[in-house]
Amino acid sequence: MYLSIQVTQLWEELKSNRLAKYGTVTAVTAISKLHNNERMWLIRSLKTGLVLLRKWIKGGVCRCRVRLDGKTVIITGANTGIGKETARDLALRGARVVMACRDLSKAEKAAAEIRRSTGNGNIVVRHINLASLFSVRQFVHEYTATEDRLDILINNAGVMMCPKSLTEDGYETQFAVNHLGHFLLTVLLLDMLKKSSPSRIINVSSIAHKGGKIHFDDLNFNKAPYDSLVSYRQSKLANLLFTRELARRIKGSGVTVYSLHPGVIRTELGRYVQTRHPLLSALLSFPALLLMKTPRQGAQTSIYCAVAEGLETHNGCYFSDCKLKEPAPEGKDDLAALRLWEISAKLVGYHEEN
Repeated sequence: MYLSIQVTQLWEELKSNRLAKYGTVTAVTAISKLHNNERMWLIRSLKTGLVLLRKWIKGGVCRCRVRLDGKTVIITGANTGIGKETARDLALRGARVVMACRDLSKAEKAAAEIRRSTGNGNIVVRHINLASLFSVRQFVHEYTATEDRLDILINNAGVMMCPKSLTEDGYETQFAVNHLGHFLLTVLLLDMLKKSSPSRIINVSSIAHKGGKIHFDDLNFNKAPYDSLVSYRQSKLANLLFTRELARRIKGSGVTVYSLHPGVIRTELGRYVQTRHPLLSALLSFPALLLMKTPRQGAQTSIYCAVAEGLETHNGCYFSDCKLKEPAPEGKDDLAALRLWEISAKLVGYHEEN
């Protein structure tokens, strides 16, 4: 996420800045003039550094061995990336996994692969389009009519830095998909989560919430020029604030909620950045493998929040690399969290008595 933006900016600066070009050429020339022994020492040092870097980038690993036999899990966006790896892990633990996805063709292929690799045939695919409030309500209606429990809800799906567009309900796409759709899905499933308690809700946010702002008077960016990164930050901050306010409202119900940063991951989420900068994406394909987490590594914190024992005392908290993480100050604003809840409820047409 941040890496794509920073490298894009760096690339543009390199193209336009003569000093930057000169510095790069000078550095490469200096390395090429090293003697053989010096060059071998440099190569060994670089290899060691890369190993340590990869270890650091890999991050935390969920080592909890908890089984989920008899438990039911919903994962949005489970057909690819960290959602798919989260589904695979929880299936291995014996859970009934409901893959809530927009693209049913991809979802069915992913489900078949997970069934084969885990030996768990209890994998279900259901359609949901988080950009459509009607679709979210339809999903909940069908789910509650056919399922008798819900132990873990993982709000994983999302879009990142897409061009400006409005959903069928008239809301800016990133805010609608990353926040509003999951907000409605969660509150409509709260009764079933409470009946299945102890149960958990996991909201996949991002470190991109840092520096974010909820533009309460211009959520759709009708007044200010649209900036895809500013919009993305808003939606990811909304995930944290939603988690915080929800935790306050469900305290003592047996349901707990957590938000998390999965890491910088090479997944399809960055497809809009890649489409807009194809040459840059091609040049960065190999470095990205070194500097970004794999989907399996990126899924570890989601898995940790879903299964780790003793997290109940951390209701409403933010996690990264399978451990507690202090969010940015804007992610701890309780007044903003309350205001966001009230506005979100109004936008999706939700009332407490629903």
